[in-house]
Amino acid sequence: MEALIEKYKGIHPGMVLERELTKRGLKKRPFALDLHIYPQQLNELTKAKRGITAELAIKIDEALGLEEGTMFLLQAYYELKKAKIKMQSRPNFEILRNALFWDANIDQIDWQNQANWVIKRVFERGNEDEKTEISRFYGKKKIKEVTGSDKINGNQPLIMAHLRLSK
Repeated sequence: MEALIEKYKGIHPGMVLERELTKRGLKKRPFALDLHIYPQQLNELTKAKRGITAELAIKIDEALGLEEGTMFLLQAYYELKKAKIKMQSRPNFEILRNALFWDANIDQIDWQNQANWVIKRVFERGNEDEKTEISRFYGKKKIKEVTGSDKINGNQPLIMAHLRLSK
C-alpha cells in the first residue's frame, strides 16, 4: 500500500480509481452497481468532482483487493494538498493586522483579483513588516507596477526588506 500511496500522493483518488479500472479492464457502470452506488456517483468521483467517503473507500478497497484504507488515505492526501495550495494563495495573516482591512472580511478577499486594492491599502496604511509581507507575496514587479516605486518607505529597497524579514 505504501508504494501506491507514495506514487499517487496528492492526486484525486477518483483519478487513481479510473486508472485502476482501466488497467484491470473493468467498466465503470457494472463496477458502480457492484458497489451499490449510482453510476453517476462513480462517474463524478472519477472526474474528481466528488470526494470519497470512508464508507465508499472501504467498498472500493474491498472490490479492488486493496489494503483497507488505501482510497481513504489518498483522499486525505488530496485534501492536504488542496489546503496547502489554498494557504499559499494568500499572505501570512500573522504579519498582517486585521485593522488594515477593517471594511472587508479578510477571509473573503480574493488576493489575486483584488491585488491592486490590497497593495495600495497596505502601502498607504501598513507598517514596514506588513509592506514587506505583501512585497514577498506579490513580488517586486507587481508592487512597482501598482505603487510606482520599488521601495518600502521611500528609501529601503524591497530586496533589502525581504532579506531583513527572512532572518
